[in-house]
Amino acid sequence: MPRLILLRHGQSQWNLENRFTGWVDVDLTAEGEAQARHSGTLMAEAAFRPAVLFTSVLTRARRTGALALQAAGLTGVPVIEDWRLNERHYGGLTGLDKAETALKHGEDQVKVWRRSYDIPPPPLEPGSEWDFAGDPRYAGQSIPDTESLKTTLERVLPYWNEAIAPRLKAGENVLVAAHGNSLRAIVKHLFSVPDDLIVSVEIPTGNPLEIDLDAALRPVAAHYLDAARARPLPALA
Repeated sequence: MPRLILLRHGQSQWNLENRFTGWVDVDLTAEGEAQARHSGTLMAEAAFRPAVLFTSVLTRARRTGALALQAAGLTGVPVIEDWRLNERHYGGLTGLDKAETALKHGEDQVKVWRRSYDIPPPPLEPGSEWDFAGDPRYAGQSIPDTESLKTTLERVLPYWNEAIAPRLKAGENVLVAAHGNSLRAIVKHLFSVPDDLIVSVEIPTGNPLEIDLDAALRPVAAHYLDAARARPLPALA
């Protein structure tokens, strides 16, 4: 029975500053680094040894995965990076203070942009400070100017099917270090969460979510390794 751990990156500098981050490549805070190392300690205590680490191309996820493996005493684990595991693109909200944005547009509107399944924020203006079109990490790719969770899932799911699922079907344990919304997309897929209920699913930073899967990659058990910082999980089928 393969074991999967989904690990949202530890606290980032913009998490601390309460800003919409999305694809902006900010680093971890000292607290985020501590969360990443604690995640590794928890994985070691759970006797979890991944055959591979999948992560996004963003520093906060890459470093979280690396620090967790280091703290777990795991060396030589192959690391595969792909932009399709990036955080959701927050469009025109990128870089804005969340509290100030709520005051300007209203808390209800901001909640819709942040948590709804298929309503994206306003698009990012071309040529703005946070325009990623010239970033070499995305050369040759169609770069979105905003994303909802739905469109995030539409890029995450093909990568899941082509790269991650085959490793799990082969019986390998897999660690995915990524972001709140790319991991919510995976959880929605695995647990068949209805569109109107995914709004209530939140992945805490730096807390490994272990999911035990059957041969068809259906969840048979799931729990956070740090129970004190756990969030409610979707019901198992």
